[in-house]
Amino acid sequence: MPKQNRLTPFGEIIATPARGTLMGNRGCLHNGKAQIIRLYQSRRWIICELQFKNRHRVVTAPGQYTELFFLDEATALAAGHRPCAECSRPRFEKFRSLWARANPDLAHSTKPLATVIDRALHQERISATQRKVTYQNKLGALPDGSFVALNDKQPYLVFRGSLLAWSPEGYGQRLSAPNDLPVAVLTPRSVVKTLAQGYAAEIHPSAF
Repeated sequence: MPKQNRLTPFGEIIATPARGTLMGNRGCLHNGKAQIIRLYQSRRWIICELQFKNRHRVVTAPGQYTELFFLDEATALAAGHRPCAECSRPRFEKFRSLWARANPDLAHSTKPLATVIDRALHQERISATQRKVTYQNKLGALPDGSFVALNDKQPYLVFRGSLLAWSPEGYGQRLSAPNDLPVAVLTPRSVVKTLAQGYAAEIHPSAF
């Protein structure tokens, strides 16, 4: 029985036998029976490497943070996470620099603290009623690495002029759509601006 520890671009935590390429952390979300009982514990939602300094963890150990997993970085960013400042320091520094440049009204600095980024992202990713925050935009205004949803609620990756259907296993159906198509954007607004500023999200090989 697969554990409930995979994240979708909607930020939902699902159970699937498919493996992820990155790990995430939102605090301890599980009880003593390894059951998910909350969506998050803190505003520190990070993206981590699967391997770092030969550290080993027991997944969903009692009282420890819940290990979450992502198909790729683009999925993690859409879910509202950002690179870890420890295990992914170079990615964090790049993300922080471009996030600050793209969002000066939120950053107030060229090197904002991680807590500043987390506070801004938290407003953009989840509502007070625990619902995913989205916003409307035209498809042509979105950079590669963004995630959108169409009327069927299927998440799609914006990539190289097409929409790629997301699944836990990878990307599948490729759709063409007009630039003026209105879509629900899943990736937080400030992160979309960061992608447009030049941050290249890592994308699963199935997209290629």
